[in-house]
Order: sequence, then structure tokens, then C-alpha cells
Amino acid sequence: MTHDQTIEPREVPLGGLRGLTVHRTLPSRPLPLIGAWCFVDHFGPTEHPMKVLPHPHIGLQTVTWPIEGSIRHRDSLGNDVVLEPGELNLMTSGDGVSHSEFSDPGPMHGVQLWVALPDHRRLGPAGFEHHPDLPRVGGDGWEGVVLVGRFAGAESKATVHTPLVGVQLTLQPGRHELGLDRDFEYGVLAVDGDITVAGESVSRRALRYLAPGRAALAVEVRQPTIVMLIGGEPFEEQIVMWWNFIGRTHDEIVAAREDWQALLPRFGRVEGHGDVVIPAPPLPHVRLRPRVRR
Repeated sequence: MTHDQTIEPREVPLGGLRGLTVHRTLPSRPLPLIGAWCFVDHFGPTEHPMKVLPHPHIGLQTVTWPIEGSIRHRDSLGNDVVLEPGELNLMTSGDGVSHSEFSDPGPMHGVQLWVALPDHRRLGPAGFEHHPDLPRVGGDGWEGVVLVGRFAGAESKATVHTPLVGVQLTLQPGRHELGLDRDFEYGVLAVDGDITVAGESVSRRALRYLAPGRAALAVEVRQPTIVMLIGGEPFEEQIVMWWNFIGRTHDEIVAAREDWQALLPRFGRVEGHGDVVIPAPPLPHVRLRPRVRR
């Protein structure tokens, strides 16, 4: 059984060596998933623009949440949406989709997360949802926006395929008691300041993992602070995750890479970029194996 632990972020260039630097906490070597959440990138605050040319996905959902600044999303389904703070983009890749993301000039801050799709949905059609009005919750000294799932009696309309929750919490100084689902495991991301989670200090940008079994959680902050709470029932399916693809076998990933490199109809075409796309990197010289907890 996985025990409570803190995952420190690592810096990763998004969209190439000169791209926007993000701080990634999932996946990590000891912990590949929290529920079906398999990827957590925190970007900004920064003036550096996000410029991510068309690239592919399989087997996952992208969850894009800007805290400051706006992002233009274009995809192979024909969607062209400018995402503003307080709004959510949810793209379901199914067996293949491609998209691009470009920020408007000015300050930018936010998170992007991925959700691993279960077997019954991962090979289905692609889809896209834009949610401008999300449920808001609150209590003494805290406010929350429910991105996905149910929290504090409110439920998001965003479509998920396994039991999940994702919430942005804005906390005022003090100690806050938050109700949890005992069947869920959770992650608490310290977005813009140091926090204390269940008595453990967590530095800014780090992620605190909490094993299932809790009905409540105490979070303490010294100044007004934003945290992201993600969670879900442990995801029992083994995944093979490489680049922008989530599959179940090495051969499945190889086939997806070859299809993208050949620009096959499987991934469609994102209008507005001509024939310019992000090519897939070389595969490693060993067979890809499922990610497992350590």
C-alpha cells in the first residue's frame, strides 16, 4: 500500500527547450497516479508565453485551468476557444486527437492535469468540453471551485469516467478542516505558498500525497493561499505512459507514434498552423513497461 508522501516538483520545458518552464509533480518515480490523475503541471506566475504547436494524445483527458491569463485552445475536432481564468477546458482524447495551446500576451499562471482513461473509454471517440460556469463552495475562511467530480455538496458537469474530484481552494490564514471521501486517495498541491497538510510542511509547488482512509483533512496556511486538491478511487489498470500517449502496451505506443509521424487521419488536423506540428521524440532503446508504484 502506498503511504503518505511529499512529491517535490521538477522543472520541465513545455513545447521544446525554449518553451515555457513548468513544475511537474505527477507522474513521479514512486507515484505514477493519484486516482486516475496521472499528470500535474504547474506553470507561472510568468510573463513567458505558452506556445505549444499541434501535438497528439491518446488514452487520456486534458484538464486545463488558468488562474491568471488566457489560453487559446484549437483542436482537430474544430474547436477554437479562448480559455479565461475561472473557466475549464476538458479534452478527451479517446483513440486520437491533436491540439495546440497559445497564451495571450501578459502574465500567466495555472495548472494542467491529465486523467488516464479506463479501458471502457480509452479507445472511443475524442471529445471537448468548455465549462465557463463551475460550482462554487465555501466555508469559514475558504472558498472552492469544483473543476471535476463532487466536493462539499456541489458537483461539476465536467465528464469523467472514473470516480474523481478536482478542486481549487482559496484559503485565508488559519487552519481549515475539509471533508474527504474515505475511498479516495488525494493529492494537495501548494500552488502559491508553503502550507501544512495533516501536520506535515509542504513547500510551494510541491504535492502532498494522502493514502485512502481519511474522512477529513486539516490544511493550515499563514497567508491567503491557493491550493489544488485532486483525488479519486485508486486506478487499478496498469498504464504505459510515454510522451503524450497513455496505452497499455509498448506496441500500442509505438503504433500511435508511427501514426502521428505519418500524420494519419487518426489524429486529425488543427487549423491555423499549416503543416507545422511537434514531432514525436525518439523511442527509448528498451521496451516500455507499465508504471508501478514503489
